[in-house]
Amino acid sequence: MTLWNGSYPFYPGANACFPFDTTRAVIVTVFLSMLATFIVILPGIPGRGRLLWLLRWVLGLFVGAVILNVQFTRDWETGWVQANTSYKSFSHVQVNADIGLHIGLAGVNVTLRGNPVKQINETIDYNEHFSWSFGADYERSYSEGLQKGLPSPILYVAEKFSRQSACAVHRQYRIAGHYASAMLWLAFCTWLISILLFSMSILLCGGQMLLLTATLILFSLLLFSTARNTLKCPIQLGPVSLRTDYGESFWLTLATGLLCLLLGLAILILNSRQPEKLKLIFSLDRSSEQELWDKSCLPAQPSCSAQDGLVVPLGELCHGTATRL
Repeated sequence: MTLWNGSYPFYPGANACFPFDTTRAVIVTVFLSMLATFIVILPGIPGRGRLLWLLRWVLGLFVGAVILNVQFTRDWETGWVQANTSYKSFSHVQVNADIGLHIGLAGVNVTLRGNPVKQINETIDYNEHFSWSFGADYERSYSEGLQKGLPSPILYVAEKFSRQSACAVHRQYRIAGHYASAMLWLAFCTWLISILLFSMSILLCGGQMLLLTATLILFSLLLFSTARNTLKCPIQLGPVSLRTDYGESFWLTLATGLLCLLLGLAILILNSRQPEKLKLIFSLDRSSEQELWDKSCLPAQPSCSAQDGLVVPLGELCHGTATRL
């Protein structure tokens, strides 16, 4: 047994696990609160259109929540591998661990989890984030990881995305993430405008803005894919290599973009061919209700009591006497 139990003194005793990101929780809470508010006021919506009204708001809130949420997720591209690898620099001690790579629009997340978690008298459970967003310095985050003495697999994977790496993928991912994020922010703005137009019963312009939202979402995916498809050197961890594929955020964004595209096209087609059905979907068709109101107010027979009381033959009018002053 060595003096430091196989560990060098500049390594911290406690694991530096990444703290919980509350941004997504706040976004989900806000949109769920809005949905709960709409459900509470649902009984006050008259007629059979209340379910269509609720469906419109559920779809609208879902689109907005997804567009805003994927800005802060870190699973646009993910990959996992299980390997026997060295745990710390300048040490021959190896551990069996699951190593995960999660790439988002604003940075990369590297996960290290032991199999089992308790090995070599330590708890191997790390989740480190290295940011390349505006106002963040990736090289500084990597240098801080070196100073903290992070495990070798985390530093090895993070080094692949640095500027000094021979892989040369840092610039591609950083630029693609910035422009994809900008497209999503524009899509969020166009989504807000479409919700406002639908609330003002301007259906054609609302459908066009929904199509613009879908275009921006799909274009953001295209921008991110350009970095994903660039040639990069493999991340080799012993006998196995870490490979990544599109993550949940990518597929969720793609589904949301296709949903906006289908809804926008459906609104434009119905507006040009069957505007009555479109008005019925948006609870704007008042013709049937007006007919029912007219039938209830108009008399059934021409000799109605109301008419008898109001219509008087001209011959039966009394002649008034005028007094000469």
